[in-house]
Amino acid sequence: MTDHTTLEQEIAVEQRHLDRVYSRLAELRQSAVRAERDGYRLARVGNFGALVERDAMVFHAAQRRHALDAEHEGLVFGRLDLRDRQVLHIGRLGIRDENAVSLVVDWRAPAAAAFYQATPAQPLGVVRRRTIQSSRERVVRVEDDLLDPGAAPPDMAVVGDGALLATLSRATGRGMRDIVATIQREQDEAIRSPGSGVTIVQGGPGTGKTAVALHRAA
Repeated sequence: MTDHTTLEQEIAVEQRHLDRVYSRLAELRQSAVRAERDGYRLARVGNFGALVERDAMVFHAAQRRHALDAEHEGLVFGRLDLRDRQVLHIGRLGIRDENAVSLVVDWRAPAAAAFYQATPAQPLGVVRRRTIQSSRERVVRVEDDLLDPGAAPPDMAVVGDGALLATLSRATGRGMRDIVATIQREQDEAIRSPGSGVTIVQGGPGTGKTAVALHRAA
């Protein structure tokens, strides 16, 4: 069990990072809105080239704005503390600050693979894996797996009874999008395996075959 004070402190740590992420998300959304608006203004030039450029600007800006809006809820759902002291936050899309420093790593990126694949037997350089649960823009719960105890610094807090147990006990009902926070190692291998023709996903009832197939296609 986790000391309540320690749990509150760790939630506060993640909340500070989440505040930075959502602040940056608001800036990126405003930038996309401005680009979309500027694209429409190009139509006033009146030549064919300007219309083509307008369509391209408007399309990409609107696409970016939609992606930012669609992934707003539960944007950050994981964290990796690595042996080299690097910290990676994993989420539904990649976010960088104004200096191009990563705030959130897209779950589909190679750097995020260890969040799904690391185990105590093969930690893959991960010391602590944390699952972050949020509601709107507030962190409500964190759960840790200490995968490499020998590499953990003395002051590293480990909270909760384990990310997998937390995920299994959590109520479902938000649809297929939840799988990106709960993918297991074997599922991740099937999702990321190279495309070389027809891929067959096999497994018993309830093992996530449909979810794997849909996210592999995505």
